[in-house]
Amino acid sequence: MGLSELGIRDFLKELSSDTPAPGGGSTAAFCGALGSSLVTMVAQLTLGNDKYSHSWNDMDGVRRKAEVLSQSLLKLMEEDSLAFNTFMKALKLPKDTHEEKEIRQVMMQRALTRAAEIPLATLRDCETLSALSLEAVRKGNRNAITDALSAAEIALSSGLCASYNVRINLAGIREKEFVQNVTREVEEILTRIKRNVEEARTVLESEME
Repeated sequence: MGLSELGIRDFLKELSSDTPAPGGGSTAAFCGALGSSLVTMVAQLTLGNDKYSHSWNDMDGVRRKAEVLSQSLLKLMEEDSLAFNTFMKALKLPKDTHEEKEIRQVMMQRALTRAAEIPLATLRDCETLSALSLEAVRKGNRNAITDALSAAEIALSSGLCASYNVRINLAGIREKEFVQNVTREVEEILTRIKRNVEEARTVLESEME
């Protein structure tokens, strides 16, 4: 049974066990999926409400994108744990001969690259979540504005957690160009997420005055 098929209590039990996977990467993706569901809720509370008829088209688009995003993040939750387990298998490969050492090193590098790519994909999804949350804050039902902002804050927290998991795997990757490109992308994405969240906070503060 996959992680996304577990009940909440069973997932928490699995997460708190003495095995390293699922860990921070899977948790980041799961929390991002929760944020996406919050955005979907805000959109649903907006659609059909005549007071916000001017926003229906935009919020229907937000709803559809958030639903797809939630599924993407749940898939990444599964893939993050699989990537870690693949690396652990590579780590345990025999290394008695020169040939075995070379094979082991190649497999480890492949596994590390994959283990960095998965949380990077999670981070990208978190940027999308932050943008959808900002749109929900701006155009969604005012009674659910704090829910939309909560989704934005989740995007930031989940994005940061995903970035940590990218960076720890980059530390062991030998391909310098890959490391440099990913490091730069991580920084750029986090900057954009933070900008979206700050804008969402500003909208909320103006609403509260």
